[in-house]
Amino acid sequence: MKFPKIKEFHIIPIAVVDPPLLNAAGLHAPYALRTVVELVTEDGISGVSEIPGNIEIDKALEKSRQFIIGQDPFQLNQIRDILAANFDSEDTIKRGDTPWDQRTLVHIFSSIEVACLDIVGKIVNRPVVDLLGGKRRDRVPFSAYLFYKYEGAGGEFEFGIDPNATGWAAARQASALNPIEIVAQAKAMCKEFGFQSIKLKGGVFEPRQEVDAIFALHEAFGKDTPLRIDPNALWTVETSIKYGKEMEGIIEYLEDPCRGQENMAAVRKALKTPLATNMCTTSFEDIPKSYSLGAEDIILSDHHFWGGLQDSMKLAAICQTFGRDLSMHSNSHLGISLAAMVHLGAAIPNFKYALDTHYPWQSDEIIVGGRMKFEDGAVAVPTGPGLGVELDRVALAKLHENYKKCGLTKRNDEIEMQKVQPDWKFKATRW
Repeated sequence: MKFPKIKEFHIIPIAVVDPPLLNAAGLHAPYALRTVVELVTEDGISGVSEIPGNIEIDKALEKSRQFIIGQDPFQLNQIRDILAANFDSEDTIKRGDTPWDQRTLVHIFSSIEVACLDIVGKIVNRPVVDLLGGKRRDRVPFSAYLFYKYEGAGGEFEFGIDPNATGWAAARQASALNPIEIVAQAKAMCKEFGFQSIKLKGGVFEPRQEVDAIFALHEAFGKDTPLRIDPNALWTVETSIKYGKEMEGIIEYLEDPCRGQENMAAVRKALKTPLATNMCTTSFEDIPKSYSLGAEDIILSDHHFWGGLQDSMKLAAICQTFGRDLSMHSNSHLGISLAAMVHLGAAIPNFKYALDTHYPWQSDEIIVGGRMKFEDGAVAVPTGPGLGVELDRVALAKLHENYKKCGLTKRNDEIEMQKVQPDWKFKATRW
């Protein structure tokens, strides 16, 4: 039997409106960058994927085109081997100190793999979740993802607001710089999306203020709403233990309080609260040391950073074998990426913690039918073939024009923060 080969390889960088959200690395720019990859077979079947945008990764994708054209989308092992042979290997040092992963090869392969799986699903008329072994759940729960932020809508408004916005669209513009405003943000987000658990992105202010925000959320939402906080590794071991003990019984897990597996292991031994990470254990080569040290209880996967959906399933099996839980990290994504996360979330065996998502912070979309729907904080698994989503090419073209106009080519939250605080510098450990 002859299967169609890949004939076209399209790389479309886009810029998505993003509010001025604060994090350990600084401040979000008015636009978040994404790159859409589209593969098209000889018989016109299109497969798509979406990854974080970065001009260097886009250039690497351009280089990979020559190796991917003519390949069979079913032969993912062969595609992986070809890419590995033509790109430098990357160890975890290249991940960088920022909250997001800066490696290239994992992004390239994940984008090509997801697009190929989208094609394969369409050929066999089955959803991607079935290519991962089948779904274990019909709906995938997500957590409200709170951010400290300056007032502003992002995009052309930057720090200004859209006076015509209502509901969550208006609340998304409001400042959130103290516990009272964080609670207001949480109430608006949970009302709109029905989230049943809440995460606070920390590492922005002195720990006392952020821990006070957690207690304010606990008081506002009650003991039945799971809470979590992520200082993005900016705390020392001593600070992590001090405030970790204070939050015991209040939070369901503490994410990356400090930097490095040894430091995480020291904190883990001192606390009853589970530790989660997407910064200290970030690749398969990290796992043996992670388990020998006892660095964390929960690994927060991200198929963009772990080399795709199939490798994420391998990670799930490893976590299950060694008694670790698995959840998912998020970035400023649109519907293609969210759909891939939902298919993966439906397939993994050890699902205990709601997944992260930045999706409420984005207002743009590039899939037919518009924004994906949340019900009681969960997204139904798409039932169509492949990812179950299709490109809205008019919307895609508009966001590609945004990319060309905005002048951004990679994420740099430090530069954006310096527009507000000129002397601000990123520090790997701050408190």
